[in-house]
Amino acid sequence: MKLAYYPGCVAQESGKELDRSTRYVCRALGIELAEFPSFSCCGSGFVDEANEVLNVAINVRNLAIAERAGLDVLTICSTCQGMLSLANLRYRDPRVKERVDAALRPLGIEYRGTVKVKHLLRVLTEDGGIARLQQKVVRPLGAVKIGAFYGCHLLRPADELDWESAEEPHAFEDLLRAVGATPVEYRGRVMCCGFPIQFVKPETAGRIAGRQIEDAKAHGADAMATPCPLCHISLDAYQNRAEKAVGHPLDMPVFHLPQVVGLALGATPEELGLARHLVPVAPALAKMGSAAPSR
Repeated sequence: MKLAYYPGCVAQESGKELDRSTRYVCRALGIELAEFPSFSCCGSGFVDEANEVLNVAINVRNLAIAERAGLDVLTICSTCQGMLSLANLRYRDPRVKERVDAALRPLGIEYRGTVKVKHLLRVLTEDGGIARLQQKVVRPLGAVKIGAFYGCHLLRPADELDWESAEEPHAFEDLLRAVGATPVEYRGRVMCCGFPIQFVKPETAGRIAGRQIEDAKAHGADAMATPCPLCHISLDAYQNRAEKAVGHPLDMPVFHLPQVVGLALGATPEELGLARHLVPVAPALAKMGSAAPSR
């Protein structure tokens, strides 16, 4: 399988461990990543609020680059997946298409609408298949209990993205079982992480993130895992803010989706960049039977 790799912004800078672990998993599973340095930012929802047509044009340009190469797009960010997928849908509106085409025509860009946008979670659970992934596991993750945190853009708006239920999804839990972990069911797994208001109302954002972490912990989670780097920032990098907001320590390790898979496929913590996390993951790794990363 060959896909146009759309890493997004965070994975190329502050979240480089996400890119590193994605590459490890894709190599191990025979997924070839075609890279396109000319891909631009998806707009992360902010451009969309100011100018919907501009946001569609930005993302249609990215899709056209992949289309020219005859490839579908692989994303590793729920927000990127949401923006690219919604642009694909909105481009079908003749009024939007006319304006977007007019904006892209001077750049020599034409899009026929043939590209599919696939998040890594969907590729692993559908295209590759849970059974095939299970066959590749060399180090089952033992007794560790992991709370999947889907976030917003992977599942919503559900009627437009046409994948799993936004209220009762199961793909991430299916994947966790396949790699030997025990998934934890909790309400907060499909709620917001607080990132959209992190820089406007940080205290409120901290309370939101803290509430979701508390929910996972109350249901027995030893760790959380997310398919979105923006959610990871809220839950891991800003967990100290969440602790201040809720008034007590949380001490919740948070993994990126491909890090969980990579550990099961035999990767070392160093290969997956686990030492880059701000909340130590050693307690969760101990329950997986994995060596703790050097810090």
